[in-house]
Amino acid sequence: MFGKRGNEGQGKGGGVSAPPPPSAAAAPASAPSVLVEPAREAGRYQVTPPPMQSPQRRRPARTDEYYDTKAQVFSALIDTIDLSQLAKLDAESAREEIRDIVNDIITIKNFAMSISEQEELLEDICNDVLGYGPLEPLLARDDIADIMVNGAGQTFIEVGGKTIESEIRFRDNGQLLSICQRIVSQVGRRVDESSPICDARLPDGSRVNVIAPPLAIDGPALTIRKFKKDKLTLDQLVRFGAITLEGATLLQIIGRVRCNVVISGGTGSGKTTLLNCLTNYIDRDERVITCEDTAELQLQQPHVVRLETRPPNIEGEGEITMRDLVKNCLRMRPERIIVGEVRGPEVFDLLQAMNTGHDGSMGTIHSNSPRECLSRIESMIAMGGYSLPAKTVREIIAGSIDVIIQAARLRDGSRRITAITEVIGMEGDVIITQDLMRYEIDGEDAAGRLIGRHLSTGIGKPHFWDRARYYNEEKRLAAALDQMEEKSKEV
Repeated sequence: MFGKRGNEGQGKGGGVSAPPPPSAAAAPASAPSVLVEPAREAGRYQVTPPPMQSPQRRRPARTDEYYDTKAQVFSALIDTIDLSQLAKLDAESAREEIRDIVNDIITIKNFAMSISEQEELLEDICNDVLGYGPLEPLLARDDIADIMVNGAGQTFIEVGGKTIESEIRFRDNGQLLSICQRIVSQVGRRVDESSPICDARLPDGSRVNVIAPPLAIDGPALTIRKFKKDKLTLDQLVRFGAITLEGATLLQIIGRVRCNVVISGGTGSGKTTLLNCLTNYIDRDERVITCEDTAELQLQQPHVVRLETRPPNIEGEGEITMRDLVKNCLRMRPERIIVGEVRGPEVFDLLQAMNTGHDGSMGTIHSNSPRECLSRIESMIAMGGYSLPAKTVREIIAGSIDVIIQAARLRDGSRRITAITEVIGMEGDVIITQDLMRYEIDGEDAAGRLIGRHLSTGIGKPHFWDRARYYNEEKRLAAALDQMEEKSKEV
């Protein structure tokens, strides 16, 4: 057992500077796999979602007596253990050390607890000292996409596209805020009354947003977008029914031949997942620079520079905006610029980059259709204070963007790529687009899952045909388009 050394000034119940949890092991890089033809029935896609893990057993509500016992054990643990020595151990050894000490404390103080209650207490205290407290069981589950904490007494999770309430609770809002502060401090950020809004990330890459009182009236609101340990690929999207084999081939070619791409969609529609899939087809000798508010892209190429924005400090200075990053990219000799999410005037700088030799640049934007995406881009340029004629702005947009890919989360929780749309130019004052593929919903099955199909729009050569020919992809492109059209005629 570690002796108590170097902990002067920490009385009972004092703040604990626990070591941060270890980062999750990075997923091994893998080359894009070969797409596999999914089963079809008359052109309709009725895909069974991937199996979910069994939900954990629902634990009984914690009582005041439980929290009082836990506080006494925790206080005795802090008085006994040397945190500076604990920090030198790996996670498993540190957890075993804490468990041994807590078992001794429970025995000495003669707490009346069953074996299951004791195990639960041990796990809770280990999570509090080494991890993120009550959040740890949720973070350990791979089937959870989002964790939404609405104050200490209410936690929701998204599993299989559906939002359900979890049994996880926090002791009080103070404990919840303490965990939020531990999370954001690891990336050099802070959250408190003077700075109540913060974006951060967990060591495994999961995206975190915190909004604290006084802005959050019922206690801190914490939202975590979970990081997938196994990065999805296009062939997995085919198996899940998000896109057809031919549509996935089309997306491969779009990524390969350096089309300028904007991925459009609503919150939780899979924009970042799709962006990750497309980056798999970037040549490994290209220099790629990513700009994000919270770093979450997982590029596998060897020559990648990752940039992240920075909020202002407590004096309101030192802020680095997305626009600052995109501008600086142009001085870093990029071959492709990838913006995790475009939401403001930086869109103008990205369009300029797309239009001045940085072909193959990509970004995502919140919008509900390709046409609405173009309107949003126009509005964001106006937000930057540019006094350009509307026609000039539209000409810049039409000359910069080659393809808009629309993603959507449907009402049954499934995610689909609902349109692949080309921007082909201007006609008068209007930007002209054409769909290469679109998704149509036919109905739903007995289980409430939507049934739909991806249809070809039957166009001839796409506008980027010459670009595909330059990269020796015209034969594969022609074959994919022909197969799309044939299968659309069969339906």
